[in-house]
Amino acid sequence: MSGGTVRRFLFEGLDIRGAVVHLGDAWQQMQAGRDYQPTVAQLLGETAAVTALIAAQLKQAGRLTLQLRGNGPIQLLVMDCNEQLQMRGMARSNPVVLPAPVPELLGAHQGGQLMMSLDLPEARQPYQSYVPMVGDSIAAIFEHYLEQSEQQASRLFATAGPKAACCLFLQKMPDADQRDPDGWHRITQLAATVKTAELLELDAETLLGRLFHEEIEHRGIRLYDPLEVAYHCPEDWNKVRDMIRSIGRADAEAILAEHGEILIRDDICNRDYRFTPEDVARLFEETAH
Repeated sequence: MSGGTVRRFLFEGLDIRGAVVHLGDAWQQMQAGRDYQPTVAQLLGETAAVTALIAAQLKQAGRLTLQLRGNGPIQLLVMDCNEQLQMRGMARSNPVVLPAPVPELLGAHQGGQLMMSLDLPEARQPYQSYVPMVGDSIAAIFEHYLEQSEQQASRLFATAGPKAACCLFLQKMPDADQRDPDGWHRITQLAATVKTAELLELDAETLLGRLFHEEIEHRGIRLYDPLEVAYHCPEDWNKVRDMIRSIGRADAEAILAEHGEILIRDDICNRDYRFTPEDVARLFEETAH
């Protein structure tokens, strides 16, 4: 099963570009063992689809992190994706989250923020930007963000279910109005008719054909090869061992004395790393040699 795909496209006669994101296996793996409530899972899935969309535009090696953080019942949605479209993510929420408007769920009006971080290998520190959460849905929040950051009119439609997380993206390019003054209006009106089931179930070619049949017939569309998306959360014991070494033997032994073990929790990958007193002794003996 494919982890997921990003299919970019271009209405050549209109100078309007876009993309269809469909996450299948990658989204299912991200939820495995998490027991997210449906409301939480839906918002996280929509964020995952949009993260893949934005990461697909990375032109060089790097890691994109998107965080929606606030004081609502859902305190955190975080997604992490590199230029190879290897992604992971998680949500943090109250034990019970009842359906409610998205701004209320995320605490958007109580100082909630969208943070975008781009970590490039040659940069000393990640590039970070913070913007308020503006919009009544995940799609609207990111649509506003993309319009602000790219200075181009954009439309975004996103949805998620247990088996798939998807989005449809459209962006008006600089020459669009010269090509066809009404083109952007027509395309966005047609896109707004998209149904949730169509986004979740149809492949990109079928979806675009159904939504924009006449436009494609008259003006053509260029559909680019799919970019593969994968869930990626490998174990990294060396990194965790380095963390324990960095706190020093005395502090490590103090933790062992209190808890009987050292437990390192990797929230984003939903994994525990456990070290017994013997493991820790061996670790520092190796370091001494």
